[in-house]
Amino acid sequence: MAIITLSKGAFSGVEGLANQLGDMLGYEVTSREQLLSTAAREFGVSKSEIQSALMHKPGFLEGRGLKKLHYVYCVQAAIARAVQRDNVVYHGEAGHVLLAGIPHHLRVRVVGALDARIDAAMQQCDLPREKAIQYLKELDEKRNTWLKWIHGVDMNDPATYDLVINLERVPVSGAAGLVAETARRDFPTTPASQKIVDDLVLASAVRAKIGLEPGVSDDRMQVAANDGVVIITTNVRYLANADKVRELVSQLPGFRDIEFREGTQLKPSPLPRSAVRG
Repeated sequence: MAIITLSKGAFSGVEGLANQLGDMLGYEVTSREQLLSTAAREFGVSKSEIQSALMHKPGFLEGRGLKKLHYVYCVQAAIARAVQRDNVVYHGEAGHVLLAGIPHHLRVRVVGALDARIDAAMQQCDLPREKAIQYLKELDEKRNTWLKWIHGVDMNDPATYDLVINLERVPVSGAAGLVAETARRDFPTTPASQKIVDDLVLASAVRAKIGLEPGVSDDRMQVAANDGVVIITTNVRYLANADKVRELVSQLPGFRDIEFREGTQLKPSPLPRSAVRG
């Protein structure tokens, strides 16, 4: 069938839409909170630090933010594994970029009614209206800054989504029907697209493992996978870590072999990406 991600602004309240989609399509529904808990548990890291890594770009004293990137790798590995079985609705931030390039991935941007968002912020954070408005603005700006840092995309750019739905104009039931029909008609899973997911699952797990290993330098490294073969491209000075990396990742599910390639002018620690959808 398909993978559906629902991206939203702060306090947009898309849980109802996600649950309706799950019931309508028979899909599993998972949230940002569940994903962060899974990532923290599987990789033995702090959930609060993962949350911070998914919200804030590195500060001035954090340089290029490699530590934050290491936590982002863990989240990408967790979400890739969560959607590998297909038929999943994920609601929260960053799903559309962490799963970039999967052909049967339907990326939906949900715009919540502003008054409802303000009311939710007032109630949940015990804030007066003016402070709630300012808080929402700051949260949205922080998330957009993070997206630009991690993946070079603007949260408000409609070209990064397949559907944009305004819940102030479209009722939740209508939105669920529209998304479900689009997923069924235009985003079917094929053997080729499933292979892209399987490759991303392995590549992201490898990237997370390497990032958390203190004895391996990974500030300029690209990781990909193809049918169980992990391909690591890095600068020549980092190839000295080859044996340690092989030992580190050889027990991961789906791993068959590993190749090391020398690259030049590599960007610092990019996220593993599936093939870009044409």
